[in-house]
Amino acid sequence: MLGFLKGDPRKKLQKEYEKKLTEALHYQRNGDLRTYATLMEEAEAMYARLQEMDKK
Repeated sequence: MLGFLKGDPRKKLQKEYEKKLTEALHYQRNGDLRTYATLMEEAEAMYARLQEMDKK
């Protein structure tokens, strides 16, 4: 009945994905490539989930 009050899970995941990329860029610029690589790996997993949501 009140389904319009629920958040869109795709939008939430998209926002988290963009935040993760921004954070990774920050670490890359500061020279912490190990943390950058970890964050990019997590971002790639989020991107894969976004692609799956688009297919459905």
